[in-house]
Amino acid sequence: MPTIRTAEVNVATNDDERRIDLDLLEERRKRAAICEAKAKSKMKGYYDAKVRGVSFRPGDFVYRANGVSHAEDAGKLRPKWEGP
Repeated sequence: MPTIRTAEVNVATNDDERRIDLDLLEERRKRAAICEAKAKSKMKGYYDAKVRGVSFRPGDFVYRANGVSHAEDAGKLRPKWEGP
């Protein structure tokens, strides 16, 4: 009586069954790739619906990253941005 961990394997047909499983594996991979592409497209749609476009014109006041103040260790209260 076979248990859950053991099963009777027919040695004569085992190779054929493994080859069939390999063919089915390739089909499963293709289906998984299609599902993944659908999910990515759906997530991109959700993201694109919520994101706002930002455009700047010459003369607009903006903050700019201040890399000079990060050159030396000045502590965490040092400004990270410079601007108006």
